[in-house]
Amino acid sequence: MWRTYYTGAVFVIDTATNTVTDVGVGNGPYGVAVNMDGSKVYVADEESNTVSVITTTTNKIMATVNVGSVPRGVAVSPDGAKVYVANEGSNNVSVIDTVANRVMATVNVGINPHGVAVTP
Repeated sequence: MWRTYYTGAVFVIDTATNTVTDVGVGNGPYGVAVNMDGSKVYVADEESNTVSVITTTTNKIMATVNVGSVPRGVAVSPDGAKVYVANEGSNNVSVIDTVANRVMATVNVGINPHGVAVTP
């Protein structure tokens, strides 16, 4: 189970042992998404304009990706190849290549996008 904390951390709760591990991320973590096999977690850091990529085997940051302004919603494609991030402040969606951990495209959308979802 994952929970965000506004000052720059997410908490990993091990439901088997009821232990908590905090993982430092960018400022203002907001949206959280997990890839299909559970190996990576993507956190939209709205005050840092980044997405923190966490590997679940170690609960450590493996990459930080610069995205648009005030990222909020985040979703992983079913095949895990792309992550979509709704950037409220820049009115666009960043598309992240999950192999290279970089923005591969930016799509302009309507005003103040907060959420994003992916269908097969």
